[in-house]
Amino acid sequence: MDDEPAAMYRFRRQQTLASPALVEGIGYWSGEKVRVECRPAPPDSGIVFVRSDLPERPRIPATVDYRIDAARRTVLQNGAARVEMVEHLLAALAGLQIDNCEVWIDRTELPGCDGSAKPFVDAFDAAGIVCQSAPRAAHFVTKPVRLCRDGNWIEALPSPDGRTTLHYVLDYGIGGPIGRQELEIVLKPRSFRERLAPSRTFLLAAEAEALRAQGLAGCVTARDLLVFDQHGPIDNQLRFPDECVRHKLLDLVGDLALAGTDLVGKFRAYRSGHKLNAELVRQLTAEFELAADVRHAA
Repeated sequence: MDDEPAAMYRFRRQQTLASPALVEGIGYWSGEKVRVECRPAPPDSGIVFVRSDLPERPRIPATVDYRIDAARRTVLQNGAARVEMVEHLLAALAGLQIDNCEVWIDRTELPGCDGSAKPFVDAFDAAGIVCQSAPRAAHFVTKPVRLCRDGNWIEALPSPDGRTTLHYVLDYGIGGPIGRQELEIVLKPRSFRERLAPSRTFLLAAEAEALRAQGLAGCVTARDLLVFDQHGPIDNQLRFPDECVRHKLLDLVGDLALAGTDLVGKFRAYRSGHKLNAELVRQLTAEFELAADVRHAA
């Protein structure tokens, strides 16, 4: 459990960056060099990607309505313009409560960096974060919602104490290098920055070889992220004993950010991934919209 004191949810003001934040690197999947500049944005504009390398600089809002299915990553698309592997950047923005930001990117895929959200967090901390005049919208989970697929599941429950709590169970079976890991955390900027942001992407050595056989991730080595053989990470060391489950929670933060609002509830998941996480967000946002329509009609 997170050791920060319990507190009821308090509505807050929106936030943006004080100055532009720059992150450069190589895309894991494409191997291309990419430059990402996160710029301050006005209240109520949300998170929007801007493809600076394309004619007319198309804009892609970071909401679940623009998400398309892709293996092992979160992809957003608006018309012919798309951005890939956005989950770590979105997690960093949501984890630090940066609500309005234009993300200018000159390639399709965001840089993989070290496989974590820490490079983005460091860039945002260096740029500074400022409050804005408008209040931040929040939606409260009012009834249980549970989605299951192939033995994996995720659910959203009302929060008894007004906090947003994330609980994840990662289960690779007994005797393997990853095994079973479980963690619960109260989502706040401090807990995200210290406990989730440094956790890195991971996969098994057999999965890495399968990707290379498809011509993908050719520039990525075991020093760039966590690749596990039967003995543990190859050519790398863990930052946390349970780094893998922490990264799954990091991914969950990024996927929940596609709601475009603060979500207040208790979120529990067992071996859930990007697709199932996004389906939960779709269902929750649809119910929030329906509830708003009912209140308006009344």
